[in-house]
Amino acid sequence: MRRPISGQQNQLHVSGQAPPLSLRDLPRHPQGPCRRHPPKNVQLVDKDPERAIPLFWAAINAGDRVDSALKDMAIVMKQQNRAQEAIEAIKSVRTRCADHAQESLDNILLDLYKRCGRLDDQVALLRRKLFLIQQGIAFNGKRTKTARSQGKKFQVSVEQEATRLLGNLGWALMQQNNYIEAEEAYRRALVLAPDNNKMCNLGICLMKQRRIGEAKGTLRRVKPVVADGPRGVDSHLKANERAQQMLTDLESENMTKCGADRVEQSKLFDAFLGSSAIWQPQPCRESSGIRG
Repeated sequence: MRRPISGQQNQLHVSGQAPPLSLRDLPRHPQGPCRRHPPKNVQLVDKDPERAIPLFWAAINAGDRVDSALKDMAIVMKQQNRAQEAIEAIKSVRTRCADHAQESLDNILLDLYKRCGRLDDQVALLRRKLFLIQQGIAFNGKRTKTARSQGKKFQVSVEQEATRLLGNLGWALMQQNNYIEAEEAYRRALVLAPDNNKMCNLGICLMKQRRIGEAKGTLRRVKPVVADGPRGVDSHLKANERAQQMLTDLESENMTKCGADRVEQSKLFDAFLGSSAIWQPQPCRESSGIRG
């Protein structure tokens, strides 16, 4: 018994041309996270990020998981050195994303701004996010949120998020040579939680302002590195090495400058002594008798 020909098959038989494929007709991977998202399949399985980008756009325009499609597309664009394009994509599409997706989009934007050297935009966004925390609006008014890193979930408190943002703000302000406000950001972060990396950067801010004594005291508070300590140790090592080297250079510069100043002052004094007539002995004058 012959099967009845479906409408799509009949169309193919009559016209001789295949009907246009929709996103649902694209091949899907049977396992893993990409089975739900054809563009993700092209990105991760086929290893073709350039072809994945227009598919992400197609998913966004079709309203198919806009939140995840936009985030994934922005990350792929960054990897393909199309960070500026990713920034414009997020700005133009984020209004169609859910409220709970806005925070992660902000974090991607911050990374993109940093990649493009757009420090003003980075500082403005960091200040806005810190303001939302201060107003109790961040995390949808909750004290914690669930975050992911390398496939693992963990809880992040409002205080931890504020510390992270303040550290990033301090770094961005340092790149703008705004060491006074960078110092304030690092001090606020350290009030919330101790952090060796931020302590080293605070020391650098102080040295940039020629406050060497305060910088020394700050760097003495940096805890020694533990080999099996938490992540971020490498960053702490680099920051500490940079701060210590800067301190050594400044002290050497000050000693050289002081020595040069002393030599110059000695030369000026010798010249003064050699040329001034007031230091030459004067002949004695005989005093006349006192008349009564």
